[in-house]
Amino acid sequence: MGFALFSNAQLAIAAKVALQGMYAGLRRTFTSSGRHIALPNFVTTDEVVKLIPASSRCILEFPCGSACLGFNYYMASTVKHPRRLFRYFHSSAELLARRGHDQEFGLKTQKREKFVKREGRNQPPVEAPYVPPKPKSTIRSVPDKTIEIFDGMTIGELAKRTGVSISRLQDILVNVGEKINSEFDLLSIDIAELVAMEVGVNIKRLHCSEGSEILPRPAVVTVMGHVDHGKTSLLDALRQTSVAAREAGGITQHLGAFVVSMPSGASITFLDTPGHAAFSAMRARGAAVTDIVVLVVAADDGVMPQTLEAMAHAKSANVPIVLAINKCDKPAADPERVKLQLASEGLLLEEMGGDVQVVCVSALKKTGLDSLEEALLLQAEMMDLKARIDGPAQAYVVEARLDKGRGPLATTIVKAGTLESGQYVVVGCEWGRIRAIRDMLGKLTDRAGPAMPIEIEGLKGLPMAGDDIIVVESEERARMLSAGRKRKFEIDRLKKLNEGKSDAEEQSEEEVIERVELPIIVKADVQGTVQAVTDALKSLNSPQVFVNIVHVGVGPVSQSDVDLAQACGAYIVGFNVKNPPSSLSQTATQAGIQIILHRVIYHLLEDIGNLIVDKAPGTCETEIAGEAEVLNIFELKGRSKSKGPDVKIAGCRVIDGCFSRSSTMRLLRSGEVLFEGSCASLKREKQDVDAVKKGNECGLVINDWDNFEIGDVVQCLKQVVRKPKFISSESGAVRIEC
Repeated sequence: MGFALFSNAQLAIAAKVALQGMYAGLRRTFTSSGRHIALPNFVTTDEVVKLIPASSRCILEFPCGSACLGFNYYMASTVKHPRRLFRYFHSSAELLARRGHDQEFGLKTQKREKFVKREGRNQPPVEAPYVPPKPKSTIRSVPDKTIEIFDGMTIGELAKRTGVSISRLQDILVNVGEKINSEFDLLSIDIAELVAMEVGVNIKRLHCSEGSEILPRPAVVTVMGHVDHGKTSLLDALRQTSVAAREAGGITQHLGAFVVSMPSGASITFLDTPGHAAFSAMRARGAAVTDIVVLVVAADDGVMPQTLEAMAHAKSANVPIVLAINKCDKPAADPERVKLQLASEGLLLEEMGGDVQVVCVSALKKTGLDSLEEALLLQAEMMDLKARIDGPAQAYVVEARLDKGRGPLATTIVKAGTLESGQYVVVGCEWGRIRAIRDMLGKLTDRAGPAMPIEIEGLKGLPMAGDDIIVVESEERARMLSAGRKRKFEIDRLKKLNEGKSDAEEQSEEEVIERVELPIIVKADVQGTVQAVTDALKSLNSPQVFVNIVHVGVGPVSQSDVDLAQACGAYIVGFNVKNPPSSLSQTATQAGIQIILHRVIYHLLEDIGNLIVDKAPGTCETEIAGEAEVLNIFELKGRSKSKGPDVKIAGCRVIDGCFSRSSTMRLLRSGEVLFEGSCASLKREKQDVDAVKKGNECGLVINDWDNFEIGDVVQCLKQVVRKPKFISSESGAVRIEC
């Protein structure tokens, strides 16, 4: 590379221009940084450089003489290096330090560490099992917060109760099609529920009766008690029917509602609940909607588990109790014993200073019914039962079923207001327009008032037993409420499912037991029975068998159920449903699908319990198959190398059980276990045998043990698989005992 040659005059002009640029840069630096440096008229370049801040220095890389800086910049020095006049560095102290100007500018250079070769770089990586990271749950947690909403609440009040900002609530309201002007706008109770569900909180509806017509209403009475204590027979005697004769197995397996007109002219709405242990949820629903509970106890049987459970349901619902002691006509009847038993359980009877009325009746002889009627009417009069007559109705689903011709049907009891045909209703997660209203006798009616049991049709889907019925103003509002509730129900279901999986993953490997899955498809006649059967089957879960309810439904067994069972290898359980067609049964048999049909709940639970016992792998346990005592010791010496070393033989007599050559032997001395090992040889009269029974003598050789003593006890051990047991109590409760 060549270089251009310049004259001294050209170099002088270039140096002057360069110094002018340097001074202009210094002036800009001082002005922008807010620092003012008083410079004399004549100062050398070295002094100027020392006055520059360390963050913005420009260094001359050529030797200058005593050049002068002033307002008129002139340099009269001779440049020795024409190739580079100035060099500007980045304005940082670190870069300046790297150029070796530490001493001049007071900077410290960072020492560079010496490179050290890392040992073991070429070694293979340590083998470790791959542990996949836990997936983060994307499901929003189910909030425990429940707020109360009412018709006419403002946006500000709703924001205060939900803990969400007003602006966010306004955005949600705009999305659901509501016009919002200010935070003081009034909201309907349906819109408030939609907003609360979108926010993610639980709600409780409050209904106001101000300005409405309040009139007395009939009492809703629920009959509860233990199985086979005569609840349905007592109601049959009151209404002169015979429902109990039509029930499968003689026990009530549905929750029925009907109105009984008393001889005095008053009417009472009765709810009949099942007494079997599997129908606990039905009894709880009956106590939730009732005004008075009639607790039926058999005089010849006394207080039983479901009697105490019914008392607990009534107390939790804060409902008064009337005690009816049934079967007083039997020779073994002892009403006084029943009273003492109930008093000891905390039920305060009138005879003992409490407020619980006691009536002795006989459903078979129809005695004491007048006294029971008087007690119920007296209790209802004391409670002063009244309800709102006008306005939209509030109702409660007692039972739901699927009819082949009419579709989903819901048996309900109106709590307040008047339910009319043609109204749009939301029932739980389902909605629909009421097409027809029928009373308990099957007669069509246009409207239903408070405490009246009815059956409505026109719903789009089958609701759950226990759902509330609310009346809405339009089809669009009903659709929106139904969609919001379904979405929230699915979120809650997935959250619970995710929590269950997390709990299972947290269990240690030592606690994991071999568990077999038993998939089941449940079909029943009504929705409440489906829930009861499902809960009863889930109660049969054991550490060895997991009852997995794959699908539930109302109605007879269909082809889709068989297809689903074939896909997942499930059993089909039909309770109180019609037998499937022969073609469907043949298809299920060819596919290896077992259909279990029953009409009595305890027969169904017994069959499923036995099936669980057969499917369970069982637990492996060690049992003592036989026991022998050492009478003498024989030693074989001088054996050849081919036959092995010297051995000691224990001469034994089997005193209990049987000795087997393939079993494990345990040696005990003075009750202490010394050794356990396999049997090397078992002889009887110099002949090898596989087993020796009780009372016979034998010669025994145990591998790796020859320290026998006379009087030692040898036990023969065997491994057995212990299956769980299906246990059913007299009350109808069942369980699997492992």
